[in-house]
Amino acid sequence: MRSFLTDRTQQIAYSGQLSSVQSVLFGVLQGFVLNPLLYVLNTAELALVVDRHGLSLHQYADDTQVYISTPSGDAEAAVRRLTACLVDIEAWLKASRLRLNPTKTQVMWLGSPQQLAKVNVSEVPVASARINVSETARNHGVIVDRQLTLSAQVAAVCRSGYLPATAAAAARQIDVI
Repeated sequence: MRSFLTDRTQQIAYSGQLSSVQSVLFGVLQGFVLNPLLYVLNTAELALVVDRHGLSLHQYADDTQVYISTPSGDAEAAVRRLTACLVDIEAWLKASRLRLNPTKTQVMWLGSPQQLAKVNVSEVPVASARINVSETARNHGVIVDRQLTLSAQVAAVCRSGYLPATAAAAARQIDVI
């Protein structure tokens, strides 16, 4: 395994021209069979960072979710705890030569309509950005809405099947002579 992780170089070909050979000091080969394991090993400390703030962490492949359960009346305090945790996560990522991407970050409140009506927080500071609270989020390919009804998922699945179904119906109506 050592040979895959040390003494690596790269060269870029663009428009028939080759760049000079450069040493690769960080990262692993794309498609390398050990990438998922190496990622988990390299990010294991992240759980400790989140745990220090009393929040919960869920990781799957390179997707990380930090979450907190709180009564609707304590939403602003929960946001402060989440923000403090995200500041520490960002520092940990920077020290690990990784970065938090605010454009791929989503924040969503989950609860009943009555609980959600009590929450007055519509944006959360993340890194150097302010993230608007989302109505829906994609979680491992499933669209989840604020009330966990899966109505957005059902609508998306129906939309994805509508076009092929109409094309098939139109194909059946063509008279072939």
